[in-house]
Amino acid sequence: MGRILLIIVAAIAVVFVAGWLFSLLMGLLKWALIIGAVLLGAAGISKLLKTRGGSGSRV
Repeated sequence: MGRILLIIVAAIAVVFVAGWLFSLLMGLLKWALIIGAVLLGAAGISKLLKTRGGSGSRV
């Protein structure tokens, strides 16, 4: 009886730890996507402004 309860408690603990790790990974992925989108947008705007001939620094 005690061994079965120990196995059940261990299985529940594994589920909690797996859920926490999955949540952490999804949070990191979310922030990586947000930062990537911001950098991509900044690069696109910078390229757009350079092609419009803003400062006339052509060599």
